[in-house]
Amino acid sequence: MPEFTTDLLIMILVVILALGFDFINGFHDTANAIATSVSTRALSPRTAVLLAAVLNLLGALTYTGVAKTIAGSIADPFQMENGMMVVLAALAAAILWNLITWWFGIPSSSSHALIGGISGAVASAAGFGALNWKGFTNIVEALIISPVVAFIVGFIVIKIVSAIVANMPYHKTNKRFRMLQVLSASWQSFSHGANDAQKTMGIISFALISGGFLASETGEIIIPLWVKLAAALAMALGTSVGGWRIIKTMGGKIMQVKPISGFSADLSSSLIITIFTILKLPVSTTHVITSSILGVGASQKFSAVKWGVAGRIIFTWIITLPVTAVLSAAIYVFLNVLF
Repeated sequence: MPEFTTDLLIMILVVILALGFDFINGFHDTANAIATSVSTRALSPRTAVLLAAVLNLLGALTYTGVAKTIAGSIADPFQMENGMMVVLAALAAAILWNLITWWFGIPSSSSHALIGGISGAVASAAGFGALNWKGFTNIVEALIISPVVAFIVGFIVIKIVSAIVANMPYHKTNKRFRMLQVLSASWQSFSHGANDAQKTMGIISFALISGGFLASETGEIIIPLWVKLAAALAMALGTSVGGWRIIKTMGGKIMQVKPISGFSADLSSSLIITIFTILKLPVSTTHVITSSILGVGASQKFSAVKWGVAGRIIFTWIITLPVTAVLSAAIYVFLNVLF
């Protein structure tokens, strides 16, 4: 059995930080899911946040495949010494980076921050050889490929939708697509919860297994029910707080969003997130949603996209993995000395 005093204390800190990360993810990333519907007035801010909170909760309780990928693909929790400390350092780095980017209103990726944090802490604790490079590469490939696909799908979807409504009166078209945006925002919120909340479930399970608090006779990753419920509720609560800085960036600073373009972007990103969730691969919902908006905007008029803002967002995406990896490695060294 693990030592009660130190190990249990660290495990409690891990759970608190993990749920804190999920809460921050709720108001940081979920804002992306409802940004276009709020900007086009398809939904009021209060209604959009409530809708997103409920559907994030339902989505988070629906799947566990991504959680198992996070828990077992970057490093082996059954073989990882000081695994709880690794998770603690990873979460601290990811939360710090999320708060920094939230403060500046930049929709960075919580997923990149968490993956970067885990990999940096694992390397610091046990060397680069402890990383499961195949699993890590698969995750990074999914994080890179998904926004590219989202951009292309967004570009195509708006072309198809525009062709369908080409001869319809402008006023009626806007009214109908505002109604459709309620459905697309709902799907987007559900898919966000289904993919993002699982990352927290996975990292808590990683810590439980490596700390000896969760056993598995078959060696299979298990996601306890209380972990699912806690992660889902933390994200839903974070969503209810809202993330108006991110909504402002996503809903207007990248491009002028109209009901037809908002619906097309939401539909495209929801589809991509759902497909990757079924494939048990974590994606950055921030990247996917932003790329869908960029694809929609570029297809209508290349100059309609404010590429300066987009460039700042993309730069943040690029540096998130290495910055959080270095940050978590440093935090791990500090925590190792502290405990």
